[in-house]
Amino acid sequence: MIKVGIVGGTGYTGVELLRLLACHPHVSVEAITSRSEAGTAVSELYPNLRGHYDELTFSDPDAERLSHCDAVFFATPHGVAHALAGELLDKGTRVIDLSADFRLRDSDEWAHWYGQPHGAPELLGEAIYGLPEVSRERIRQARLIAVPGCYPTAVQLGLLPLLEAGVIDTERVIADCKSGVTGAGRGAKVPSLLAEASESMKAYGASGHRHLPEIRQGLSDAAGVPVGLTFVPHLTPMIRGIHATLYARLIADPGDLQALFERRFAGEPFVDVMPPGSHPETRSVKGANVCRLAIHRPGDGDTVVVLSVIDNLVKGASGQAVHNLNLMFGLDEQAGLEAPAIMP
Repeated sequence: MIKVGIVGGTGYTGVELLRLLACHPHVSVEAITSRSEAGTAVSELYPNLRGHYDELTFSDPDAERLSHCDAVFFATPHGVAHALAGELLDKGTRVIDLSADFRLRDSDEWAHWYGQPHGAPELLGEAIYGLPEVSRERIRQARLIAVPGCYPTAVQLGLLPLLEAGVIDTERVIADCKSGVTGAGRGAKVPSLLAEASESMKAYGASGHRHLPEIRQGLSDAAGVPVGLTFVPHLTPMIRGIHATLYARLIADPGDLQALFERRFAGEPFVDVMPPGSHPETRSVKGANVCRLAIHRPGDGDTVVVLSVIDNLVKGASGQAVHNLNLMFGLDEQAGLEAPAIMP
């Protein structure tokens, strides 16, 4: 069994990791940390996990104890993994970071967007951006994984085939994205209260969102040139899910767009290219580690519209982290991730 630890286990991504790993045939959760809930049983805080982790309790973060794990997940706010990641790597423990700490290659750019100096710039050159559909072979050899953000996952998967084929204008790409309230985390915030978020929708971060440089970095890698992206996220009154509507202008004959996407994602276990004319719903991916895509070309004109949906806590976070773990340890990629979405 692969022994894993989770740092920051009381948030939404932490408990989602616990839920997914409870059914993983090759993983044992040996440690889970939370300074605020130290000493509390996991099954007491999360009764849905009763019968799976009855002997596991939250503890204070301790590098020595965590170093006995084969891999440690960081399900923490930005800035936390900086302090422990290097020490764990030195002890031979692999690190899978769900925060933004190692996603950007430029430490100055990270500092600009996150409002503090990067705490471990010496590790940025080693960190592998963990989007399996792009970096599968590098992930297999990695010691340090930066799990992509939720918006970046939905946007990149939706645009990769077009950028790799060189058929769209890379200077003007638009990503119009909507997220459920769990994207804001579990901490108490007024905008996330039921009375504030229900029966309403609003944009935020329209002048600049922290995920913007991450998305641009990935899209530019795919295109081989800088990509000009307009990214506007929205908060929607649902618990889980991301819906990304992506717009690009065709500059070359793409041929059969449906076939282009189907070829690009052939054999990818967690990307579903839907039939022509489809409009994927966020509920169709709820609880599942899958991205569903649909491609449209209104009026057969020069605009292509891609619809991309994921569960922000699964394919957008914890499920993708488990996928990375599977690759790192040579396991079946779908281990622990086979369950279909929950409907209704």
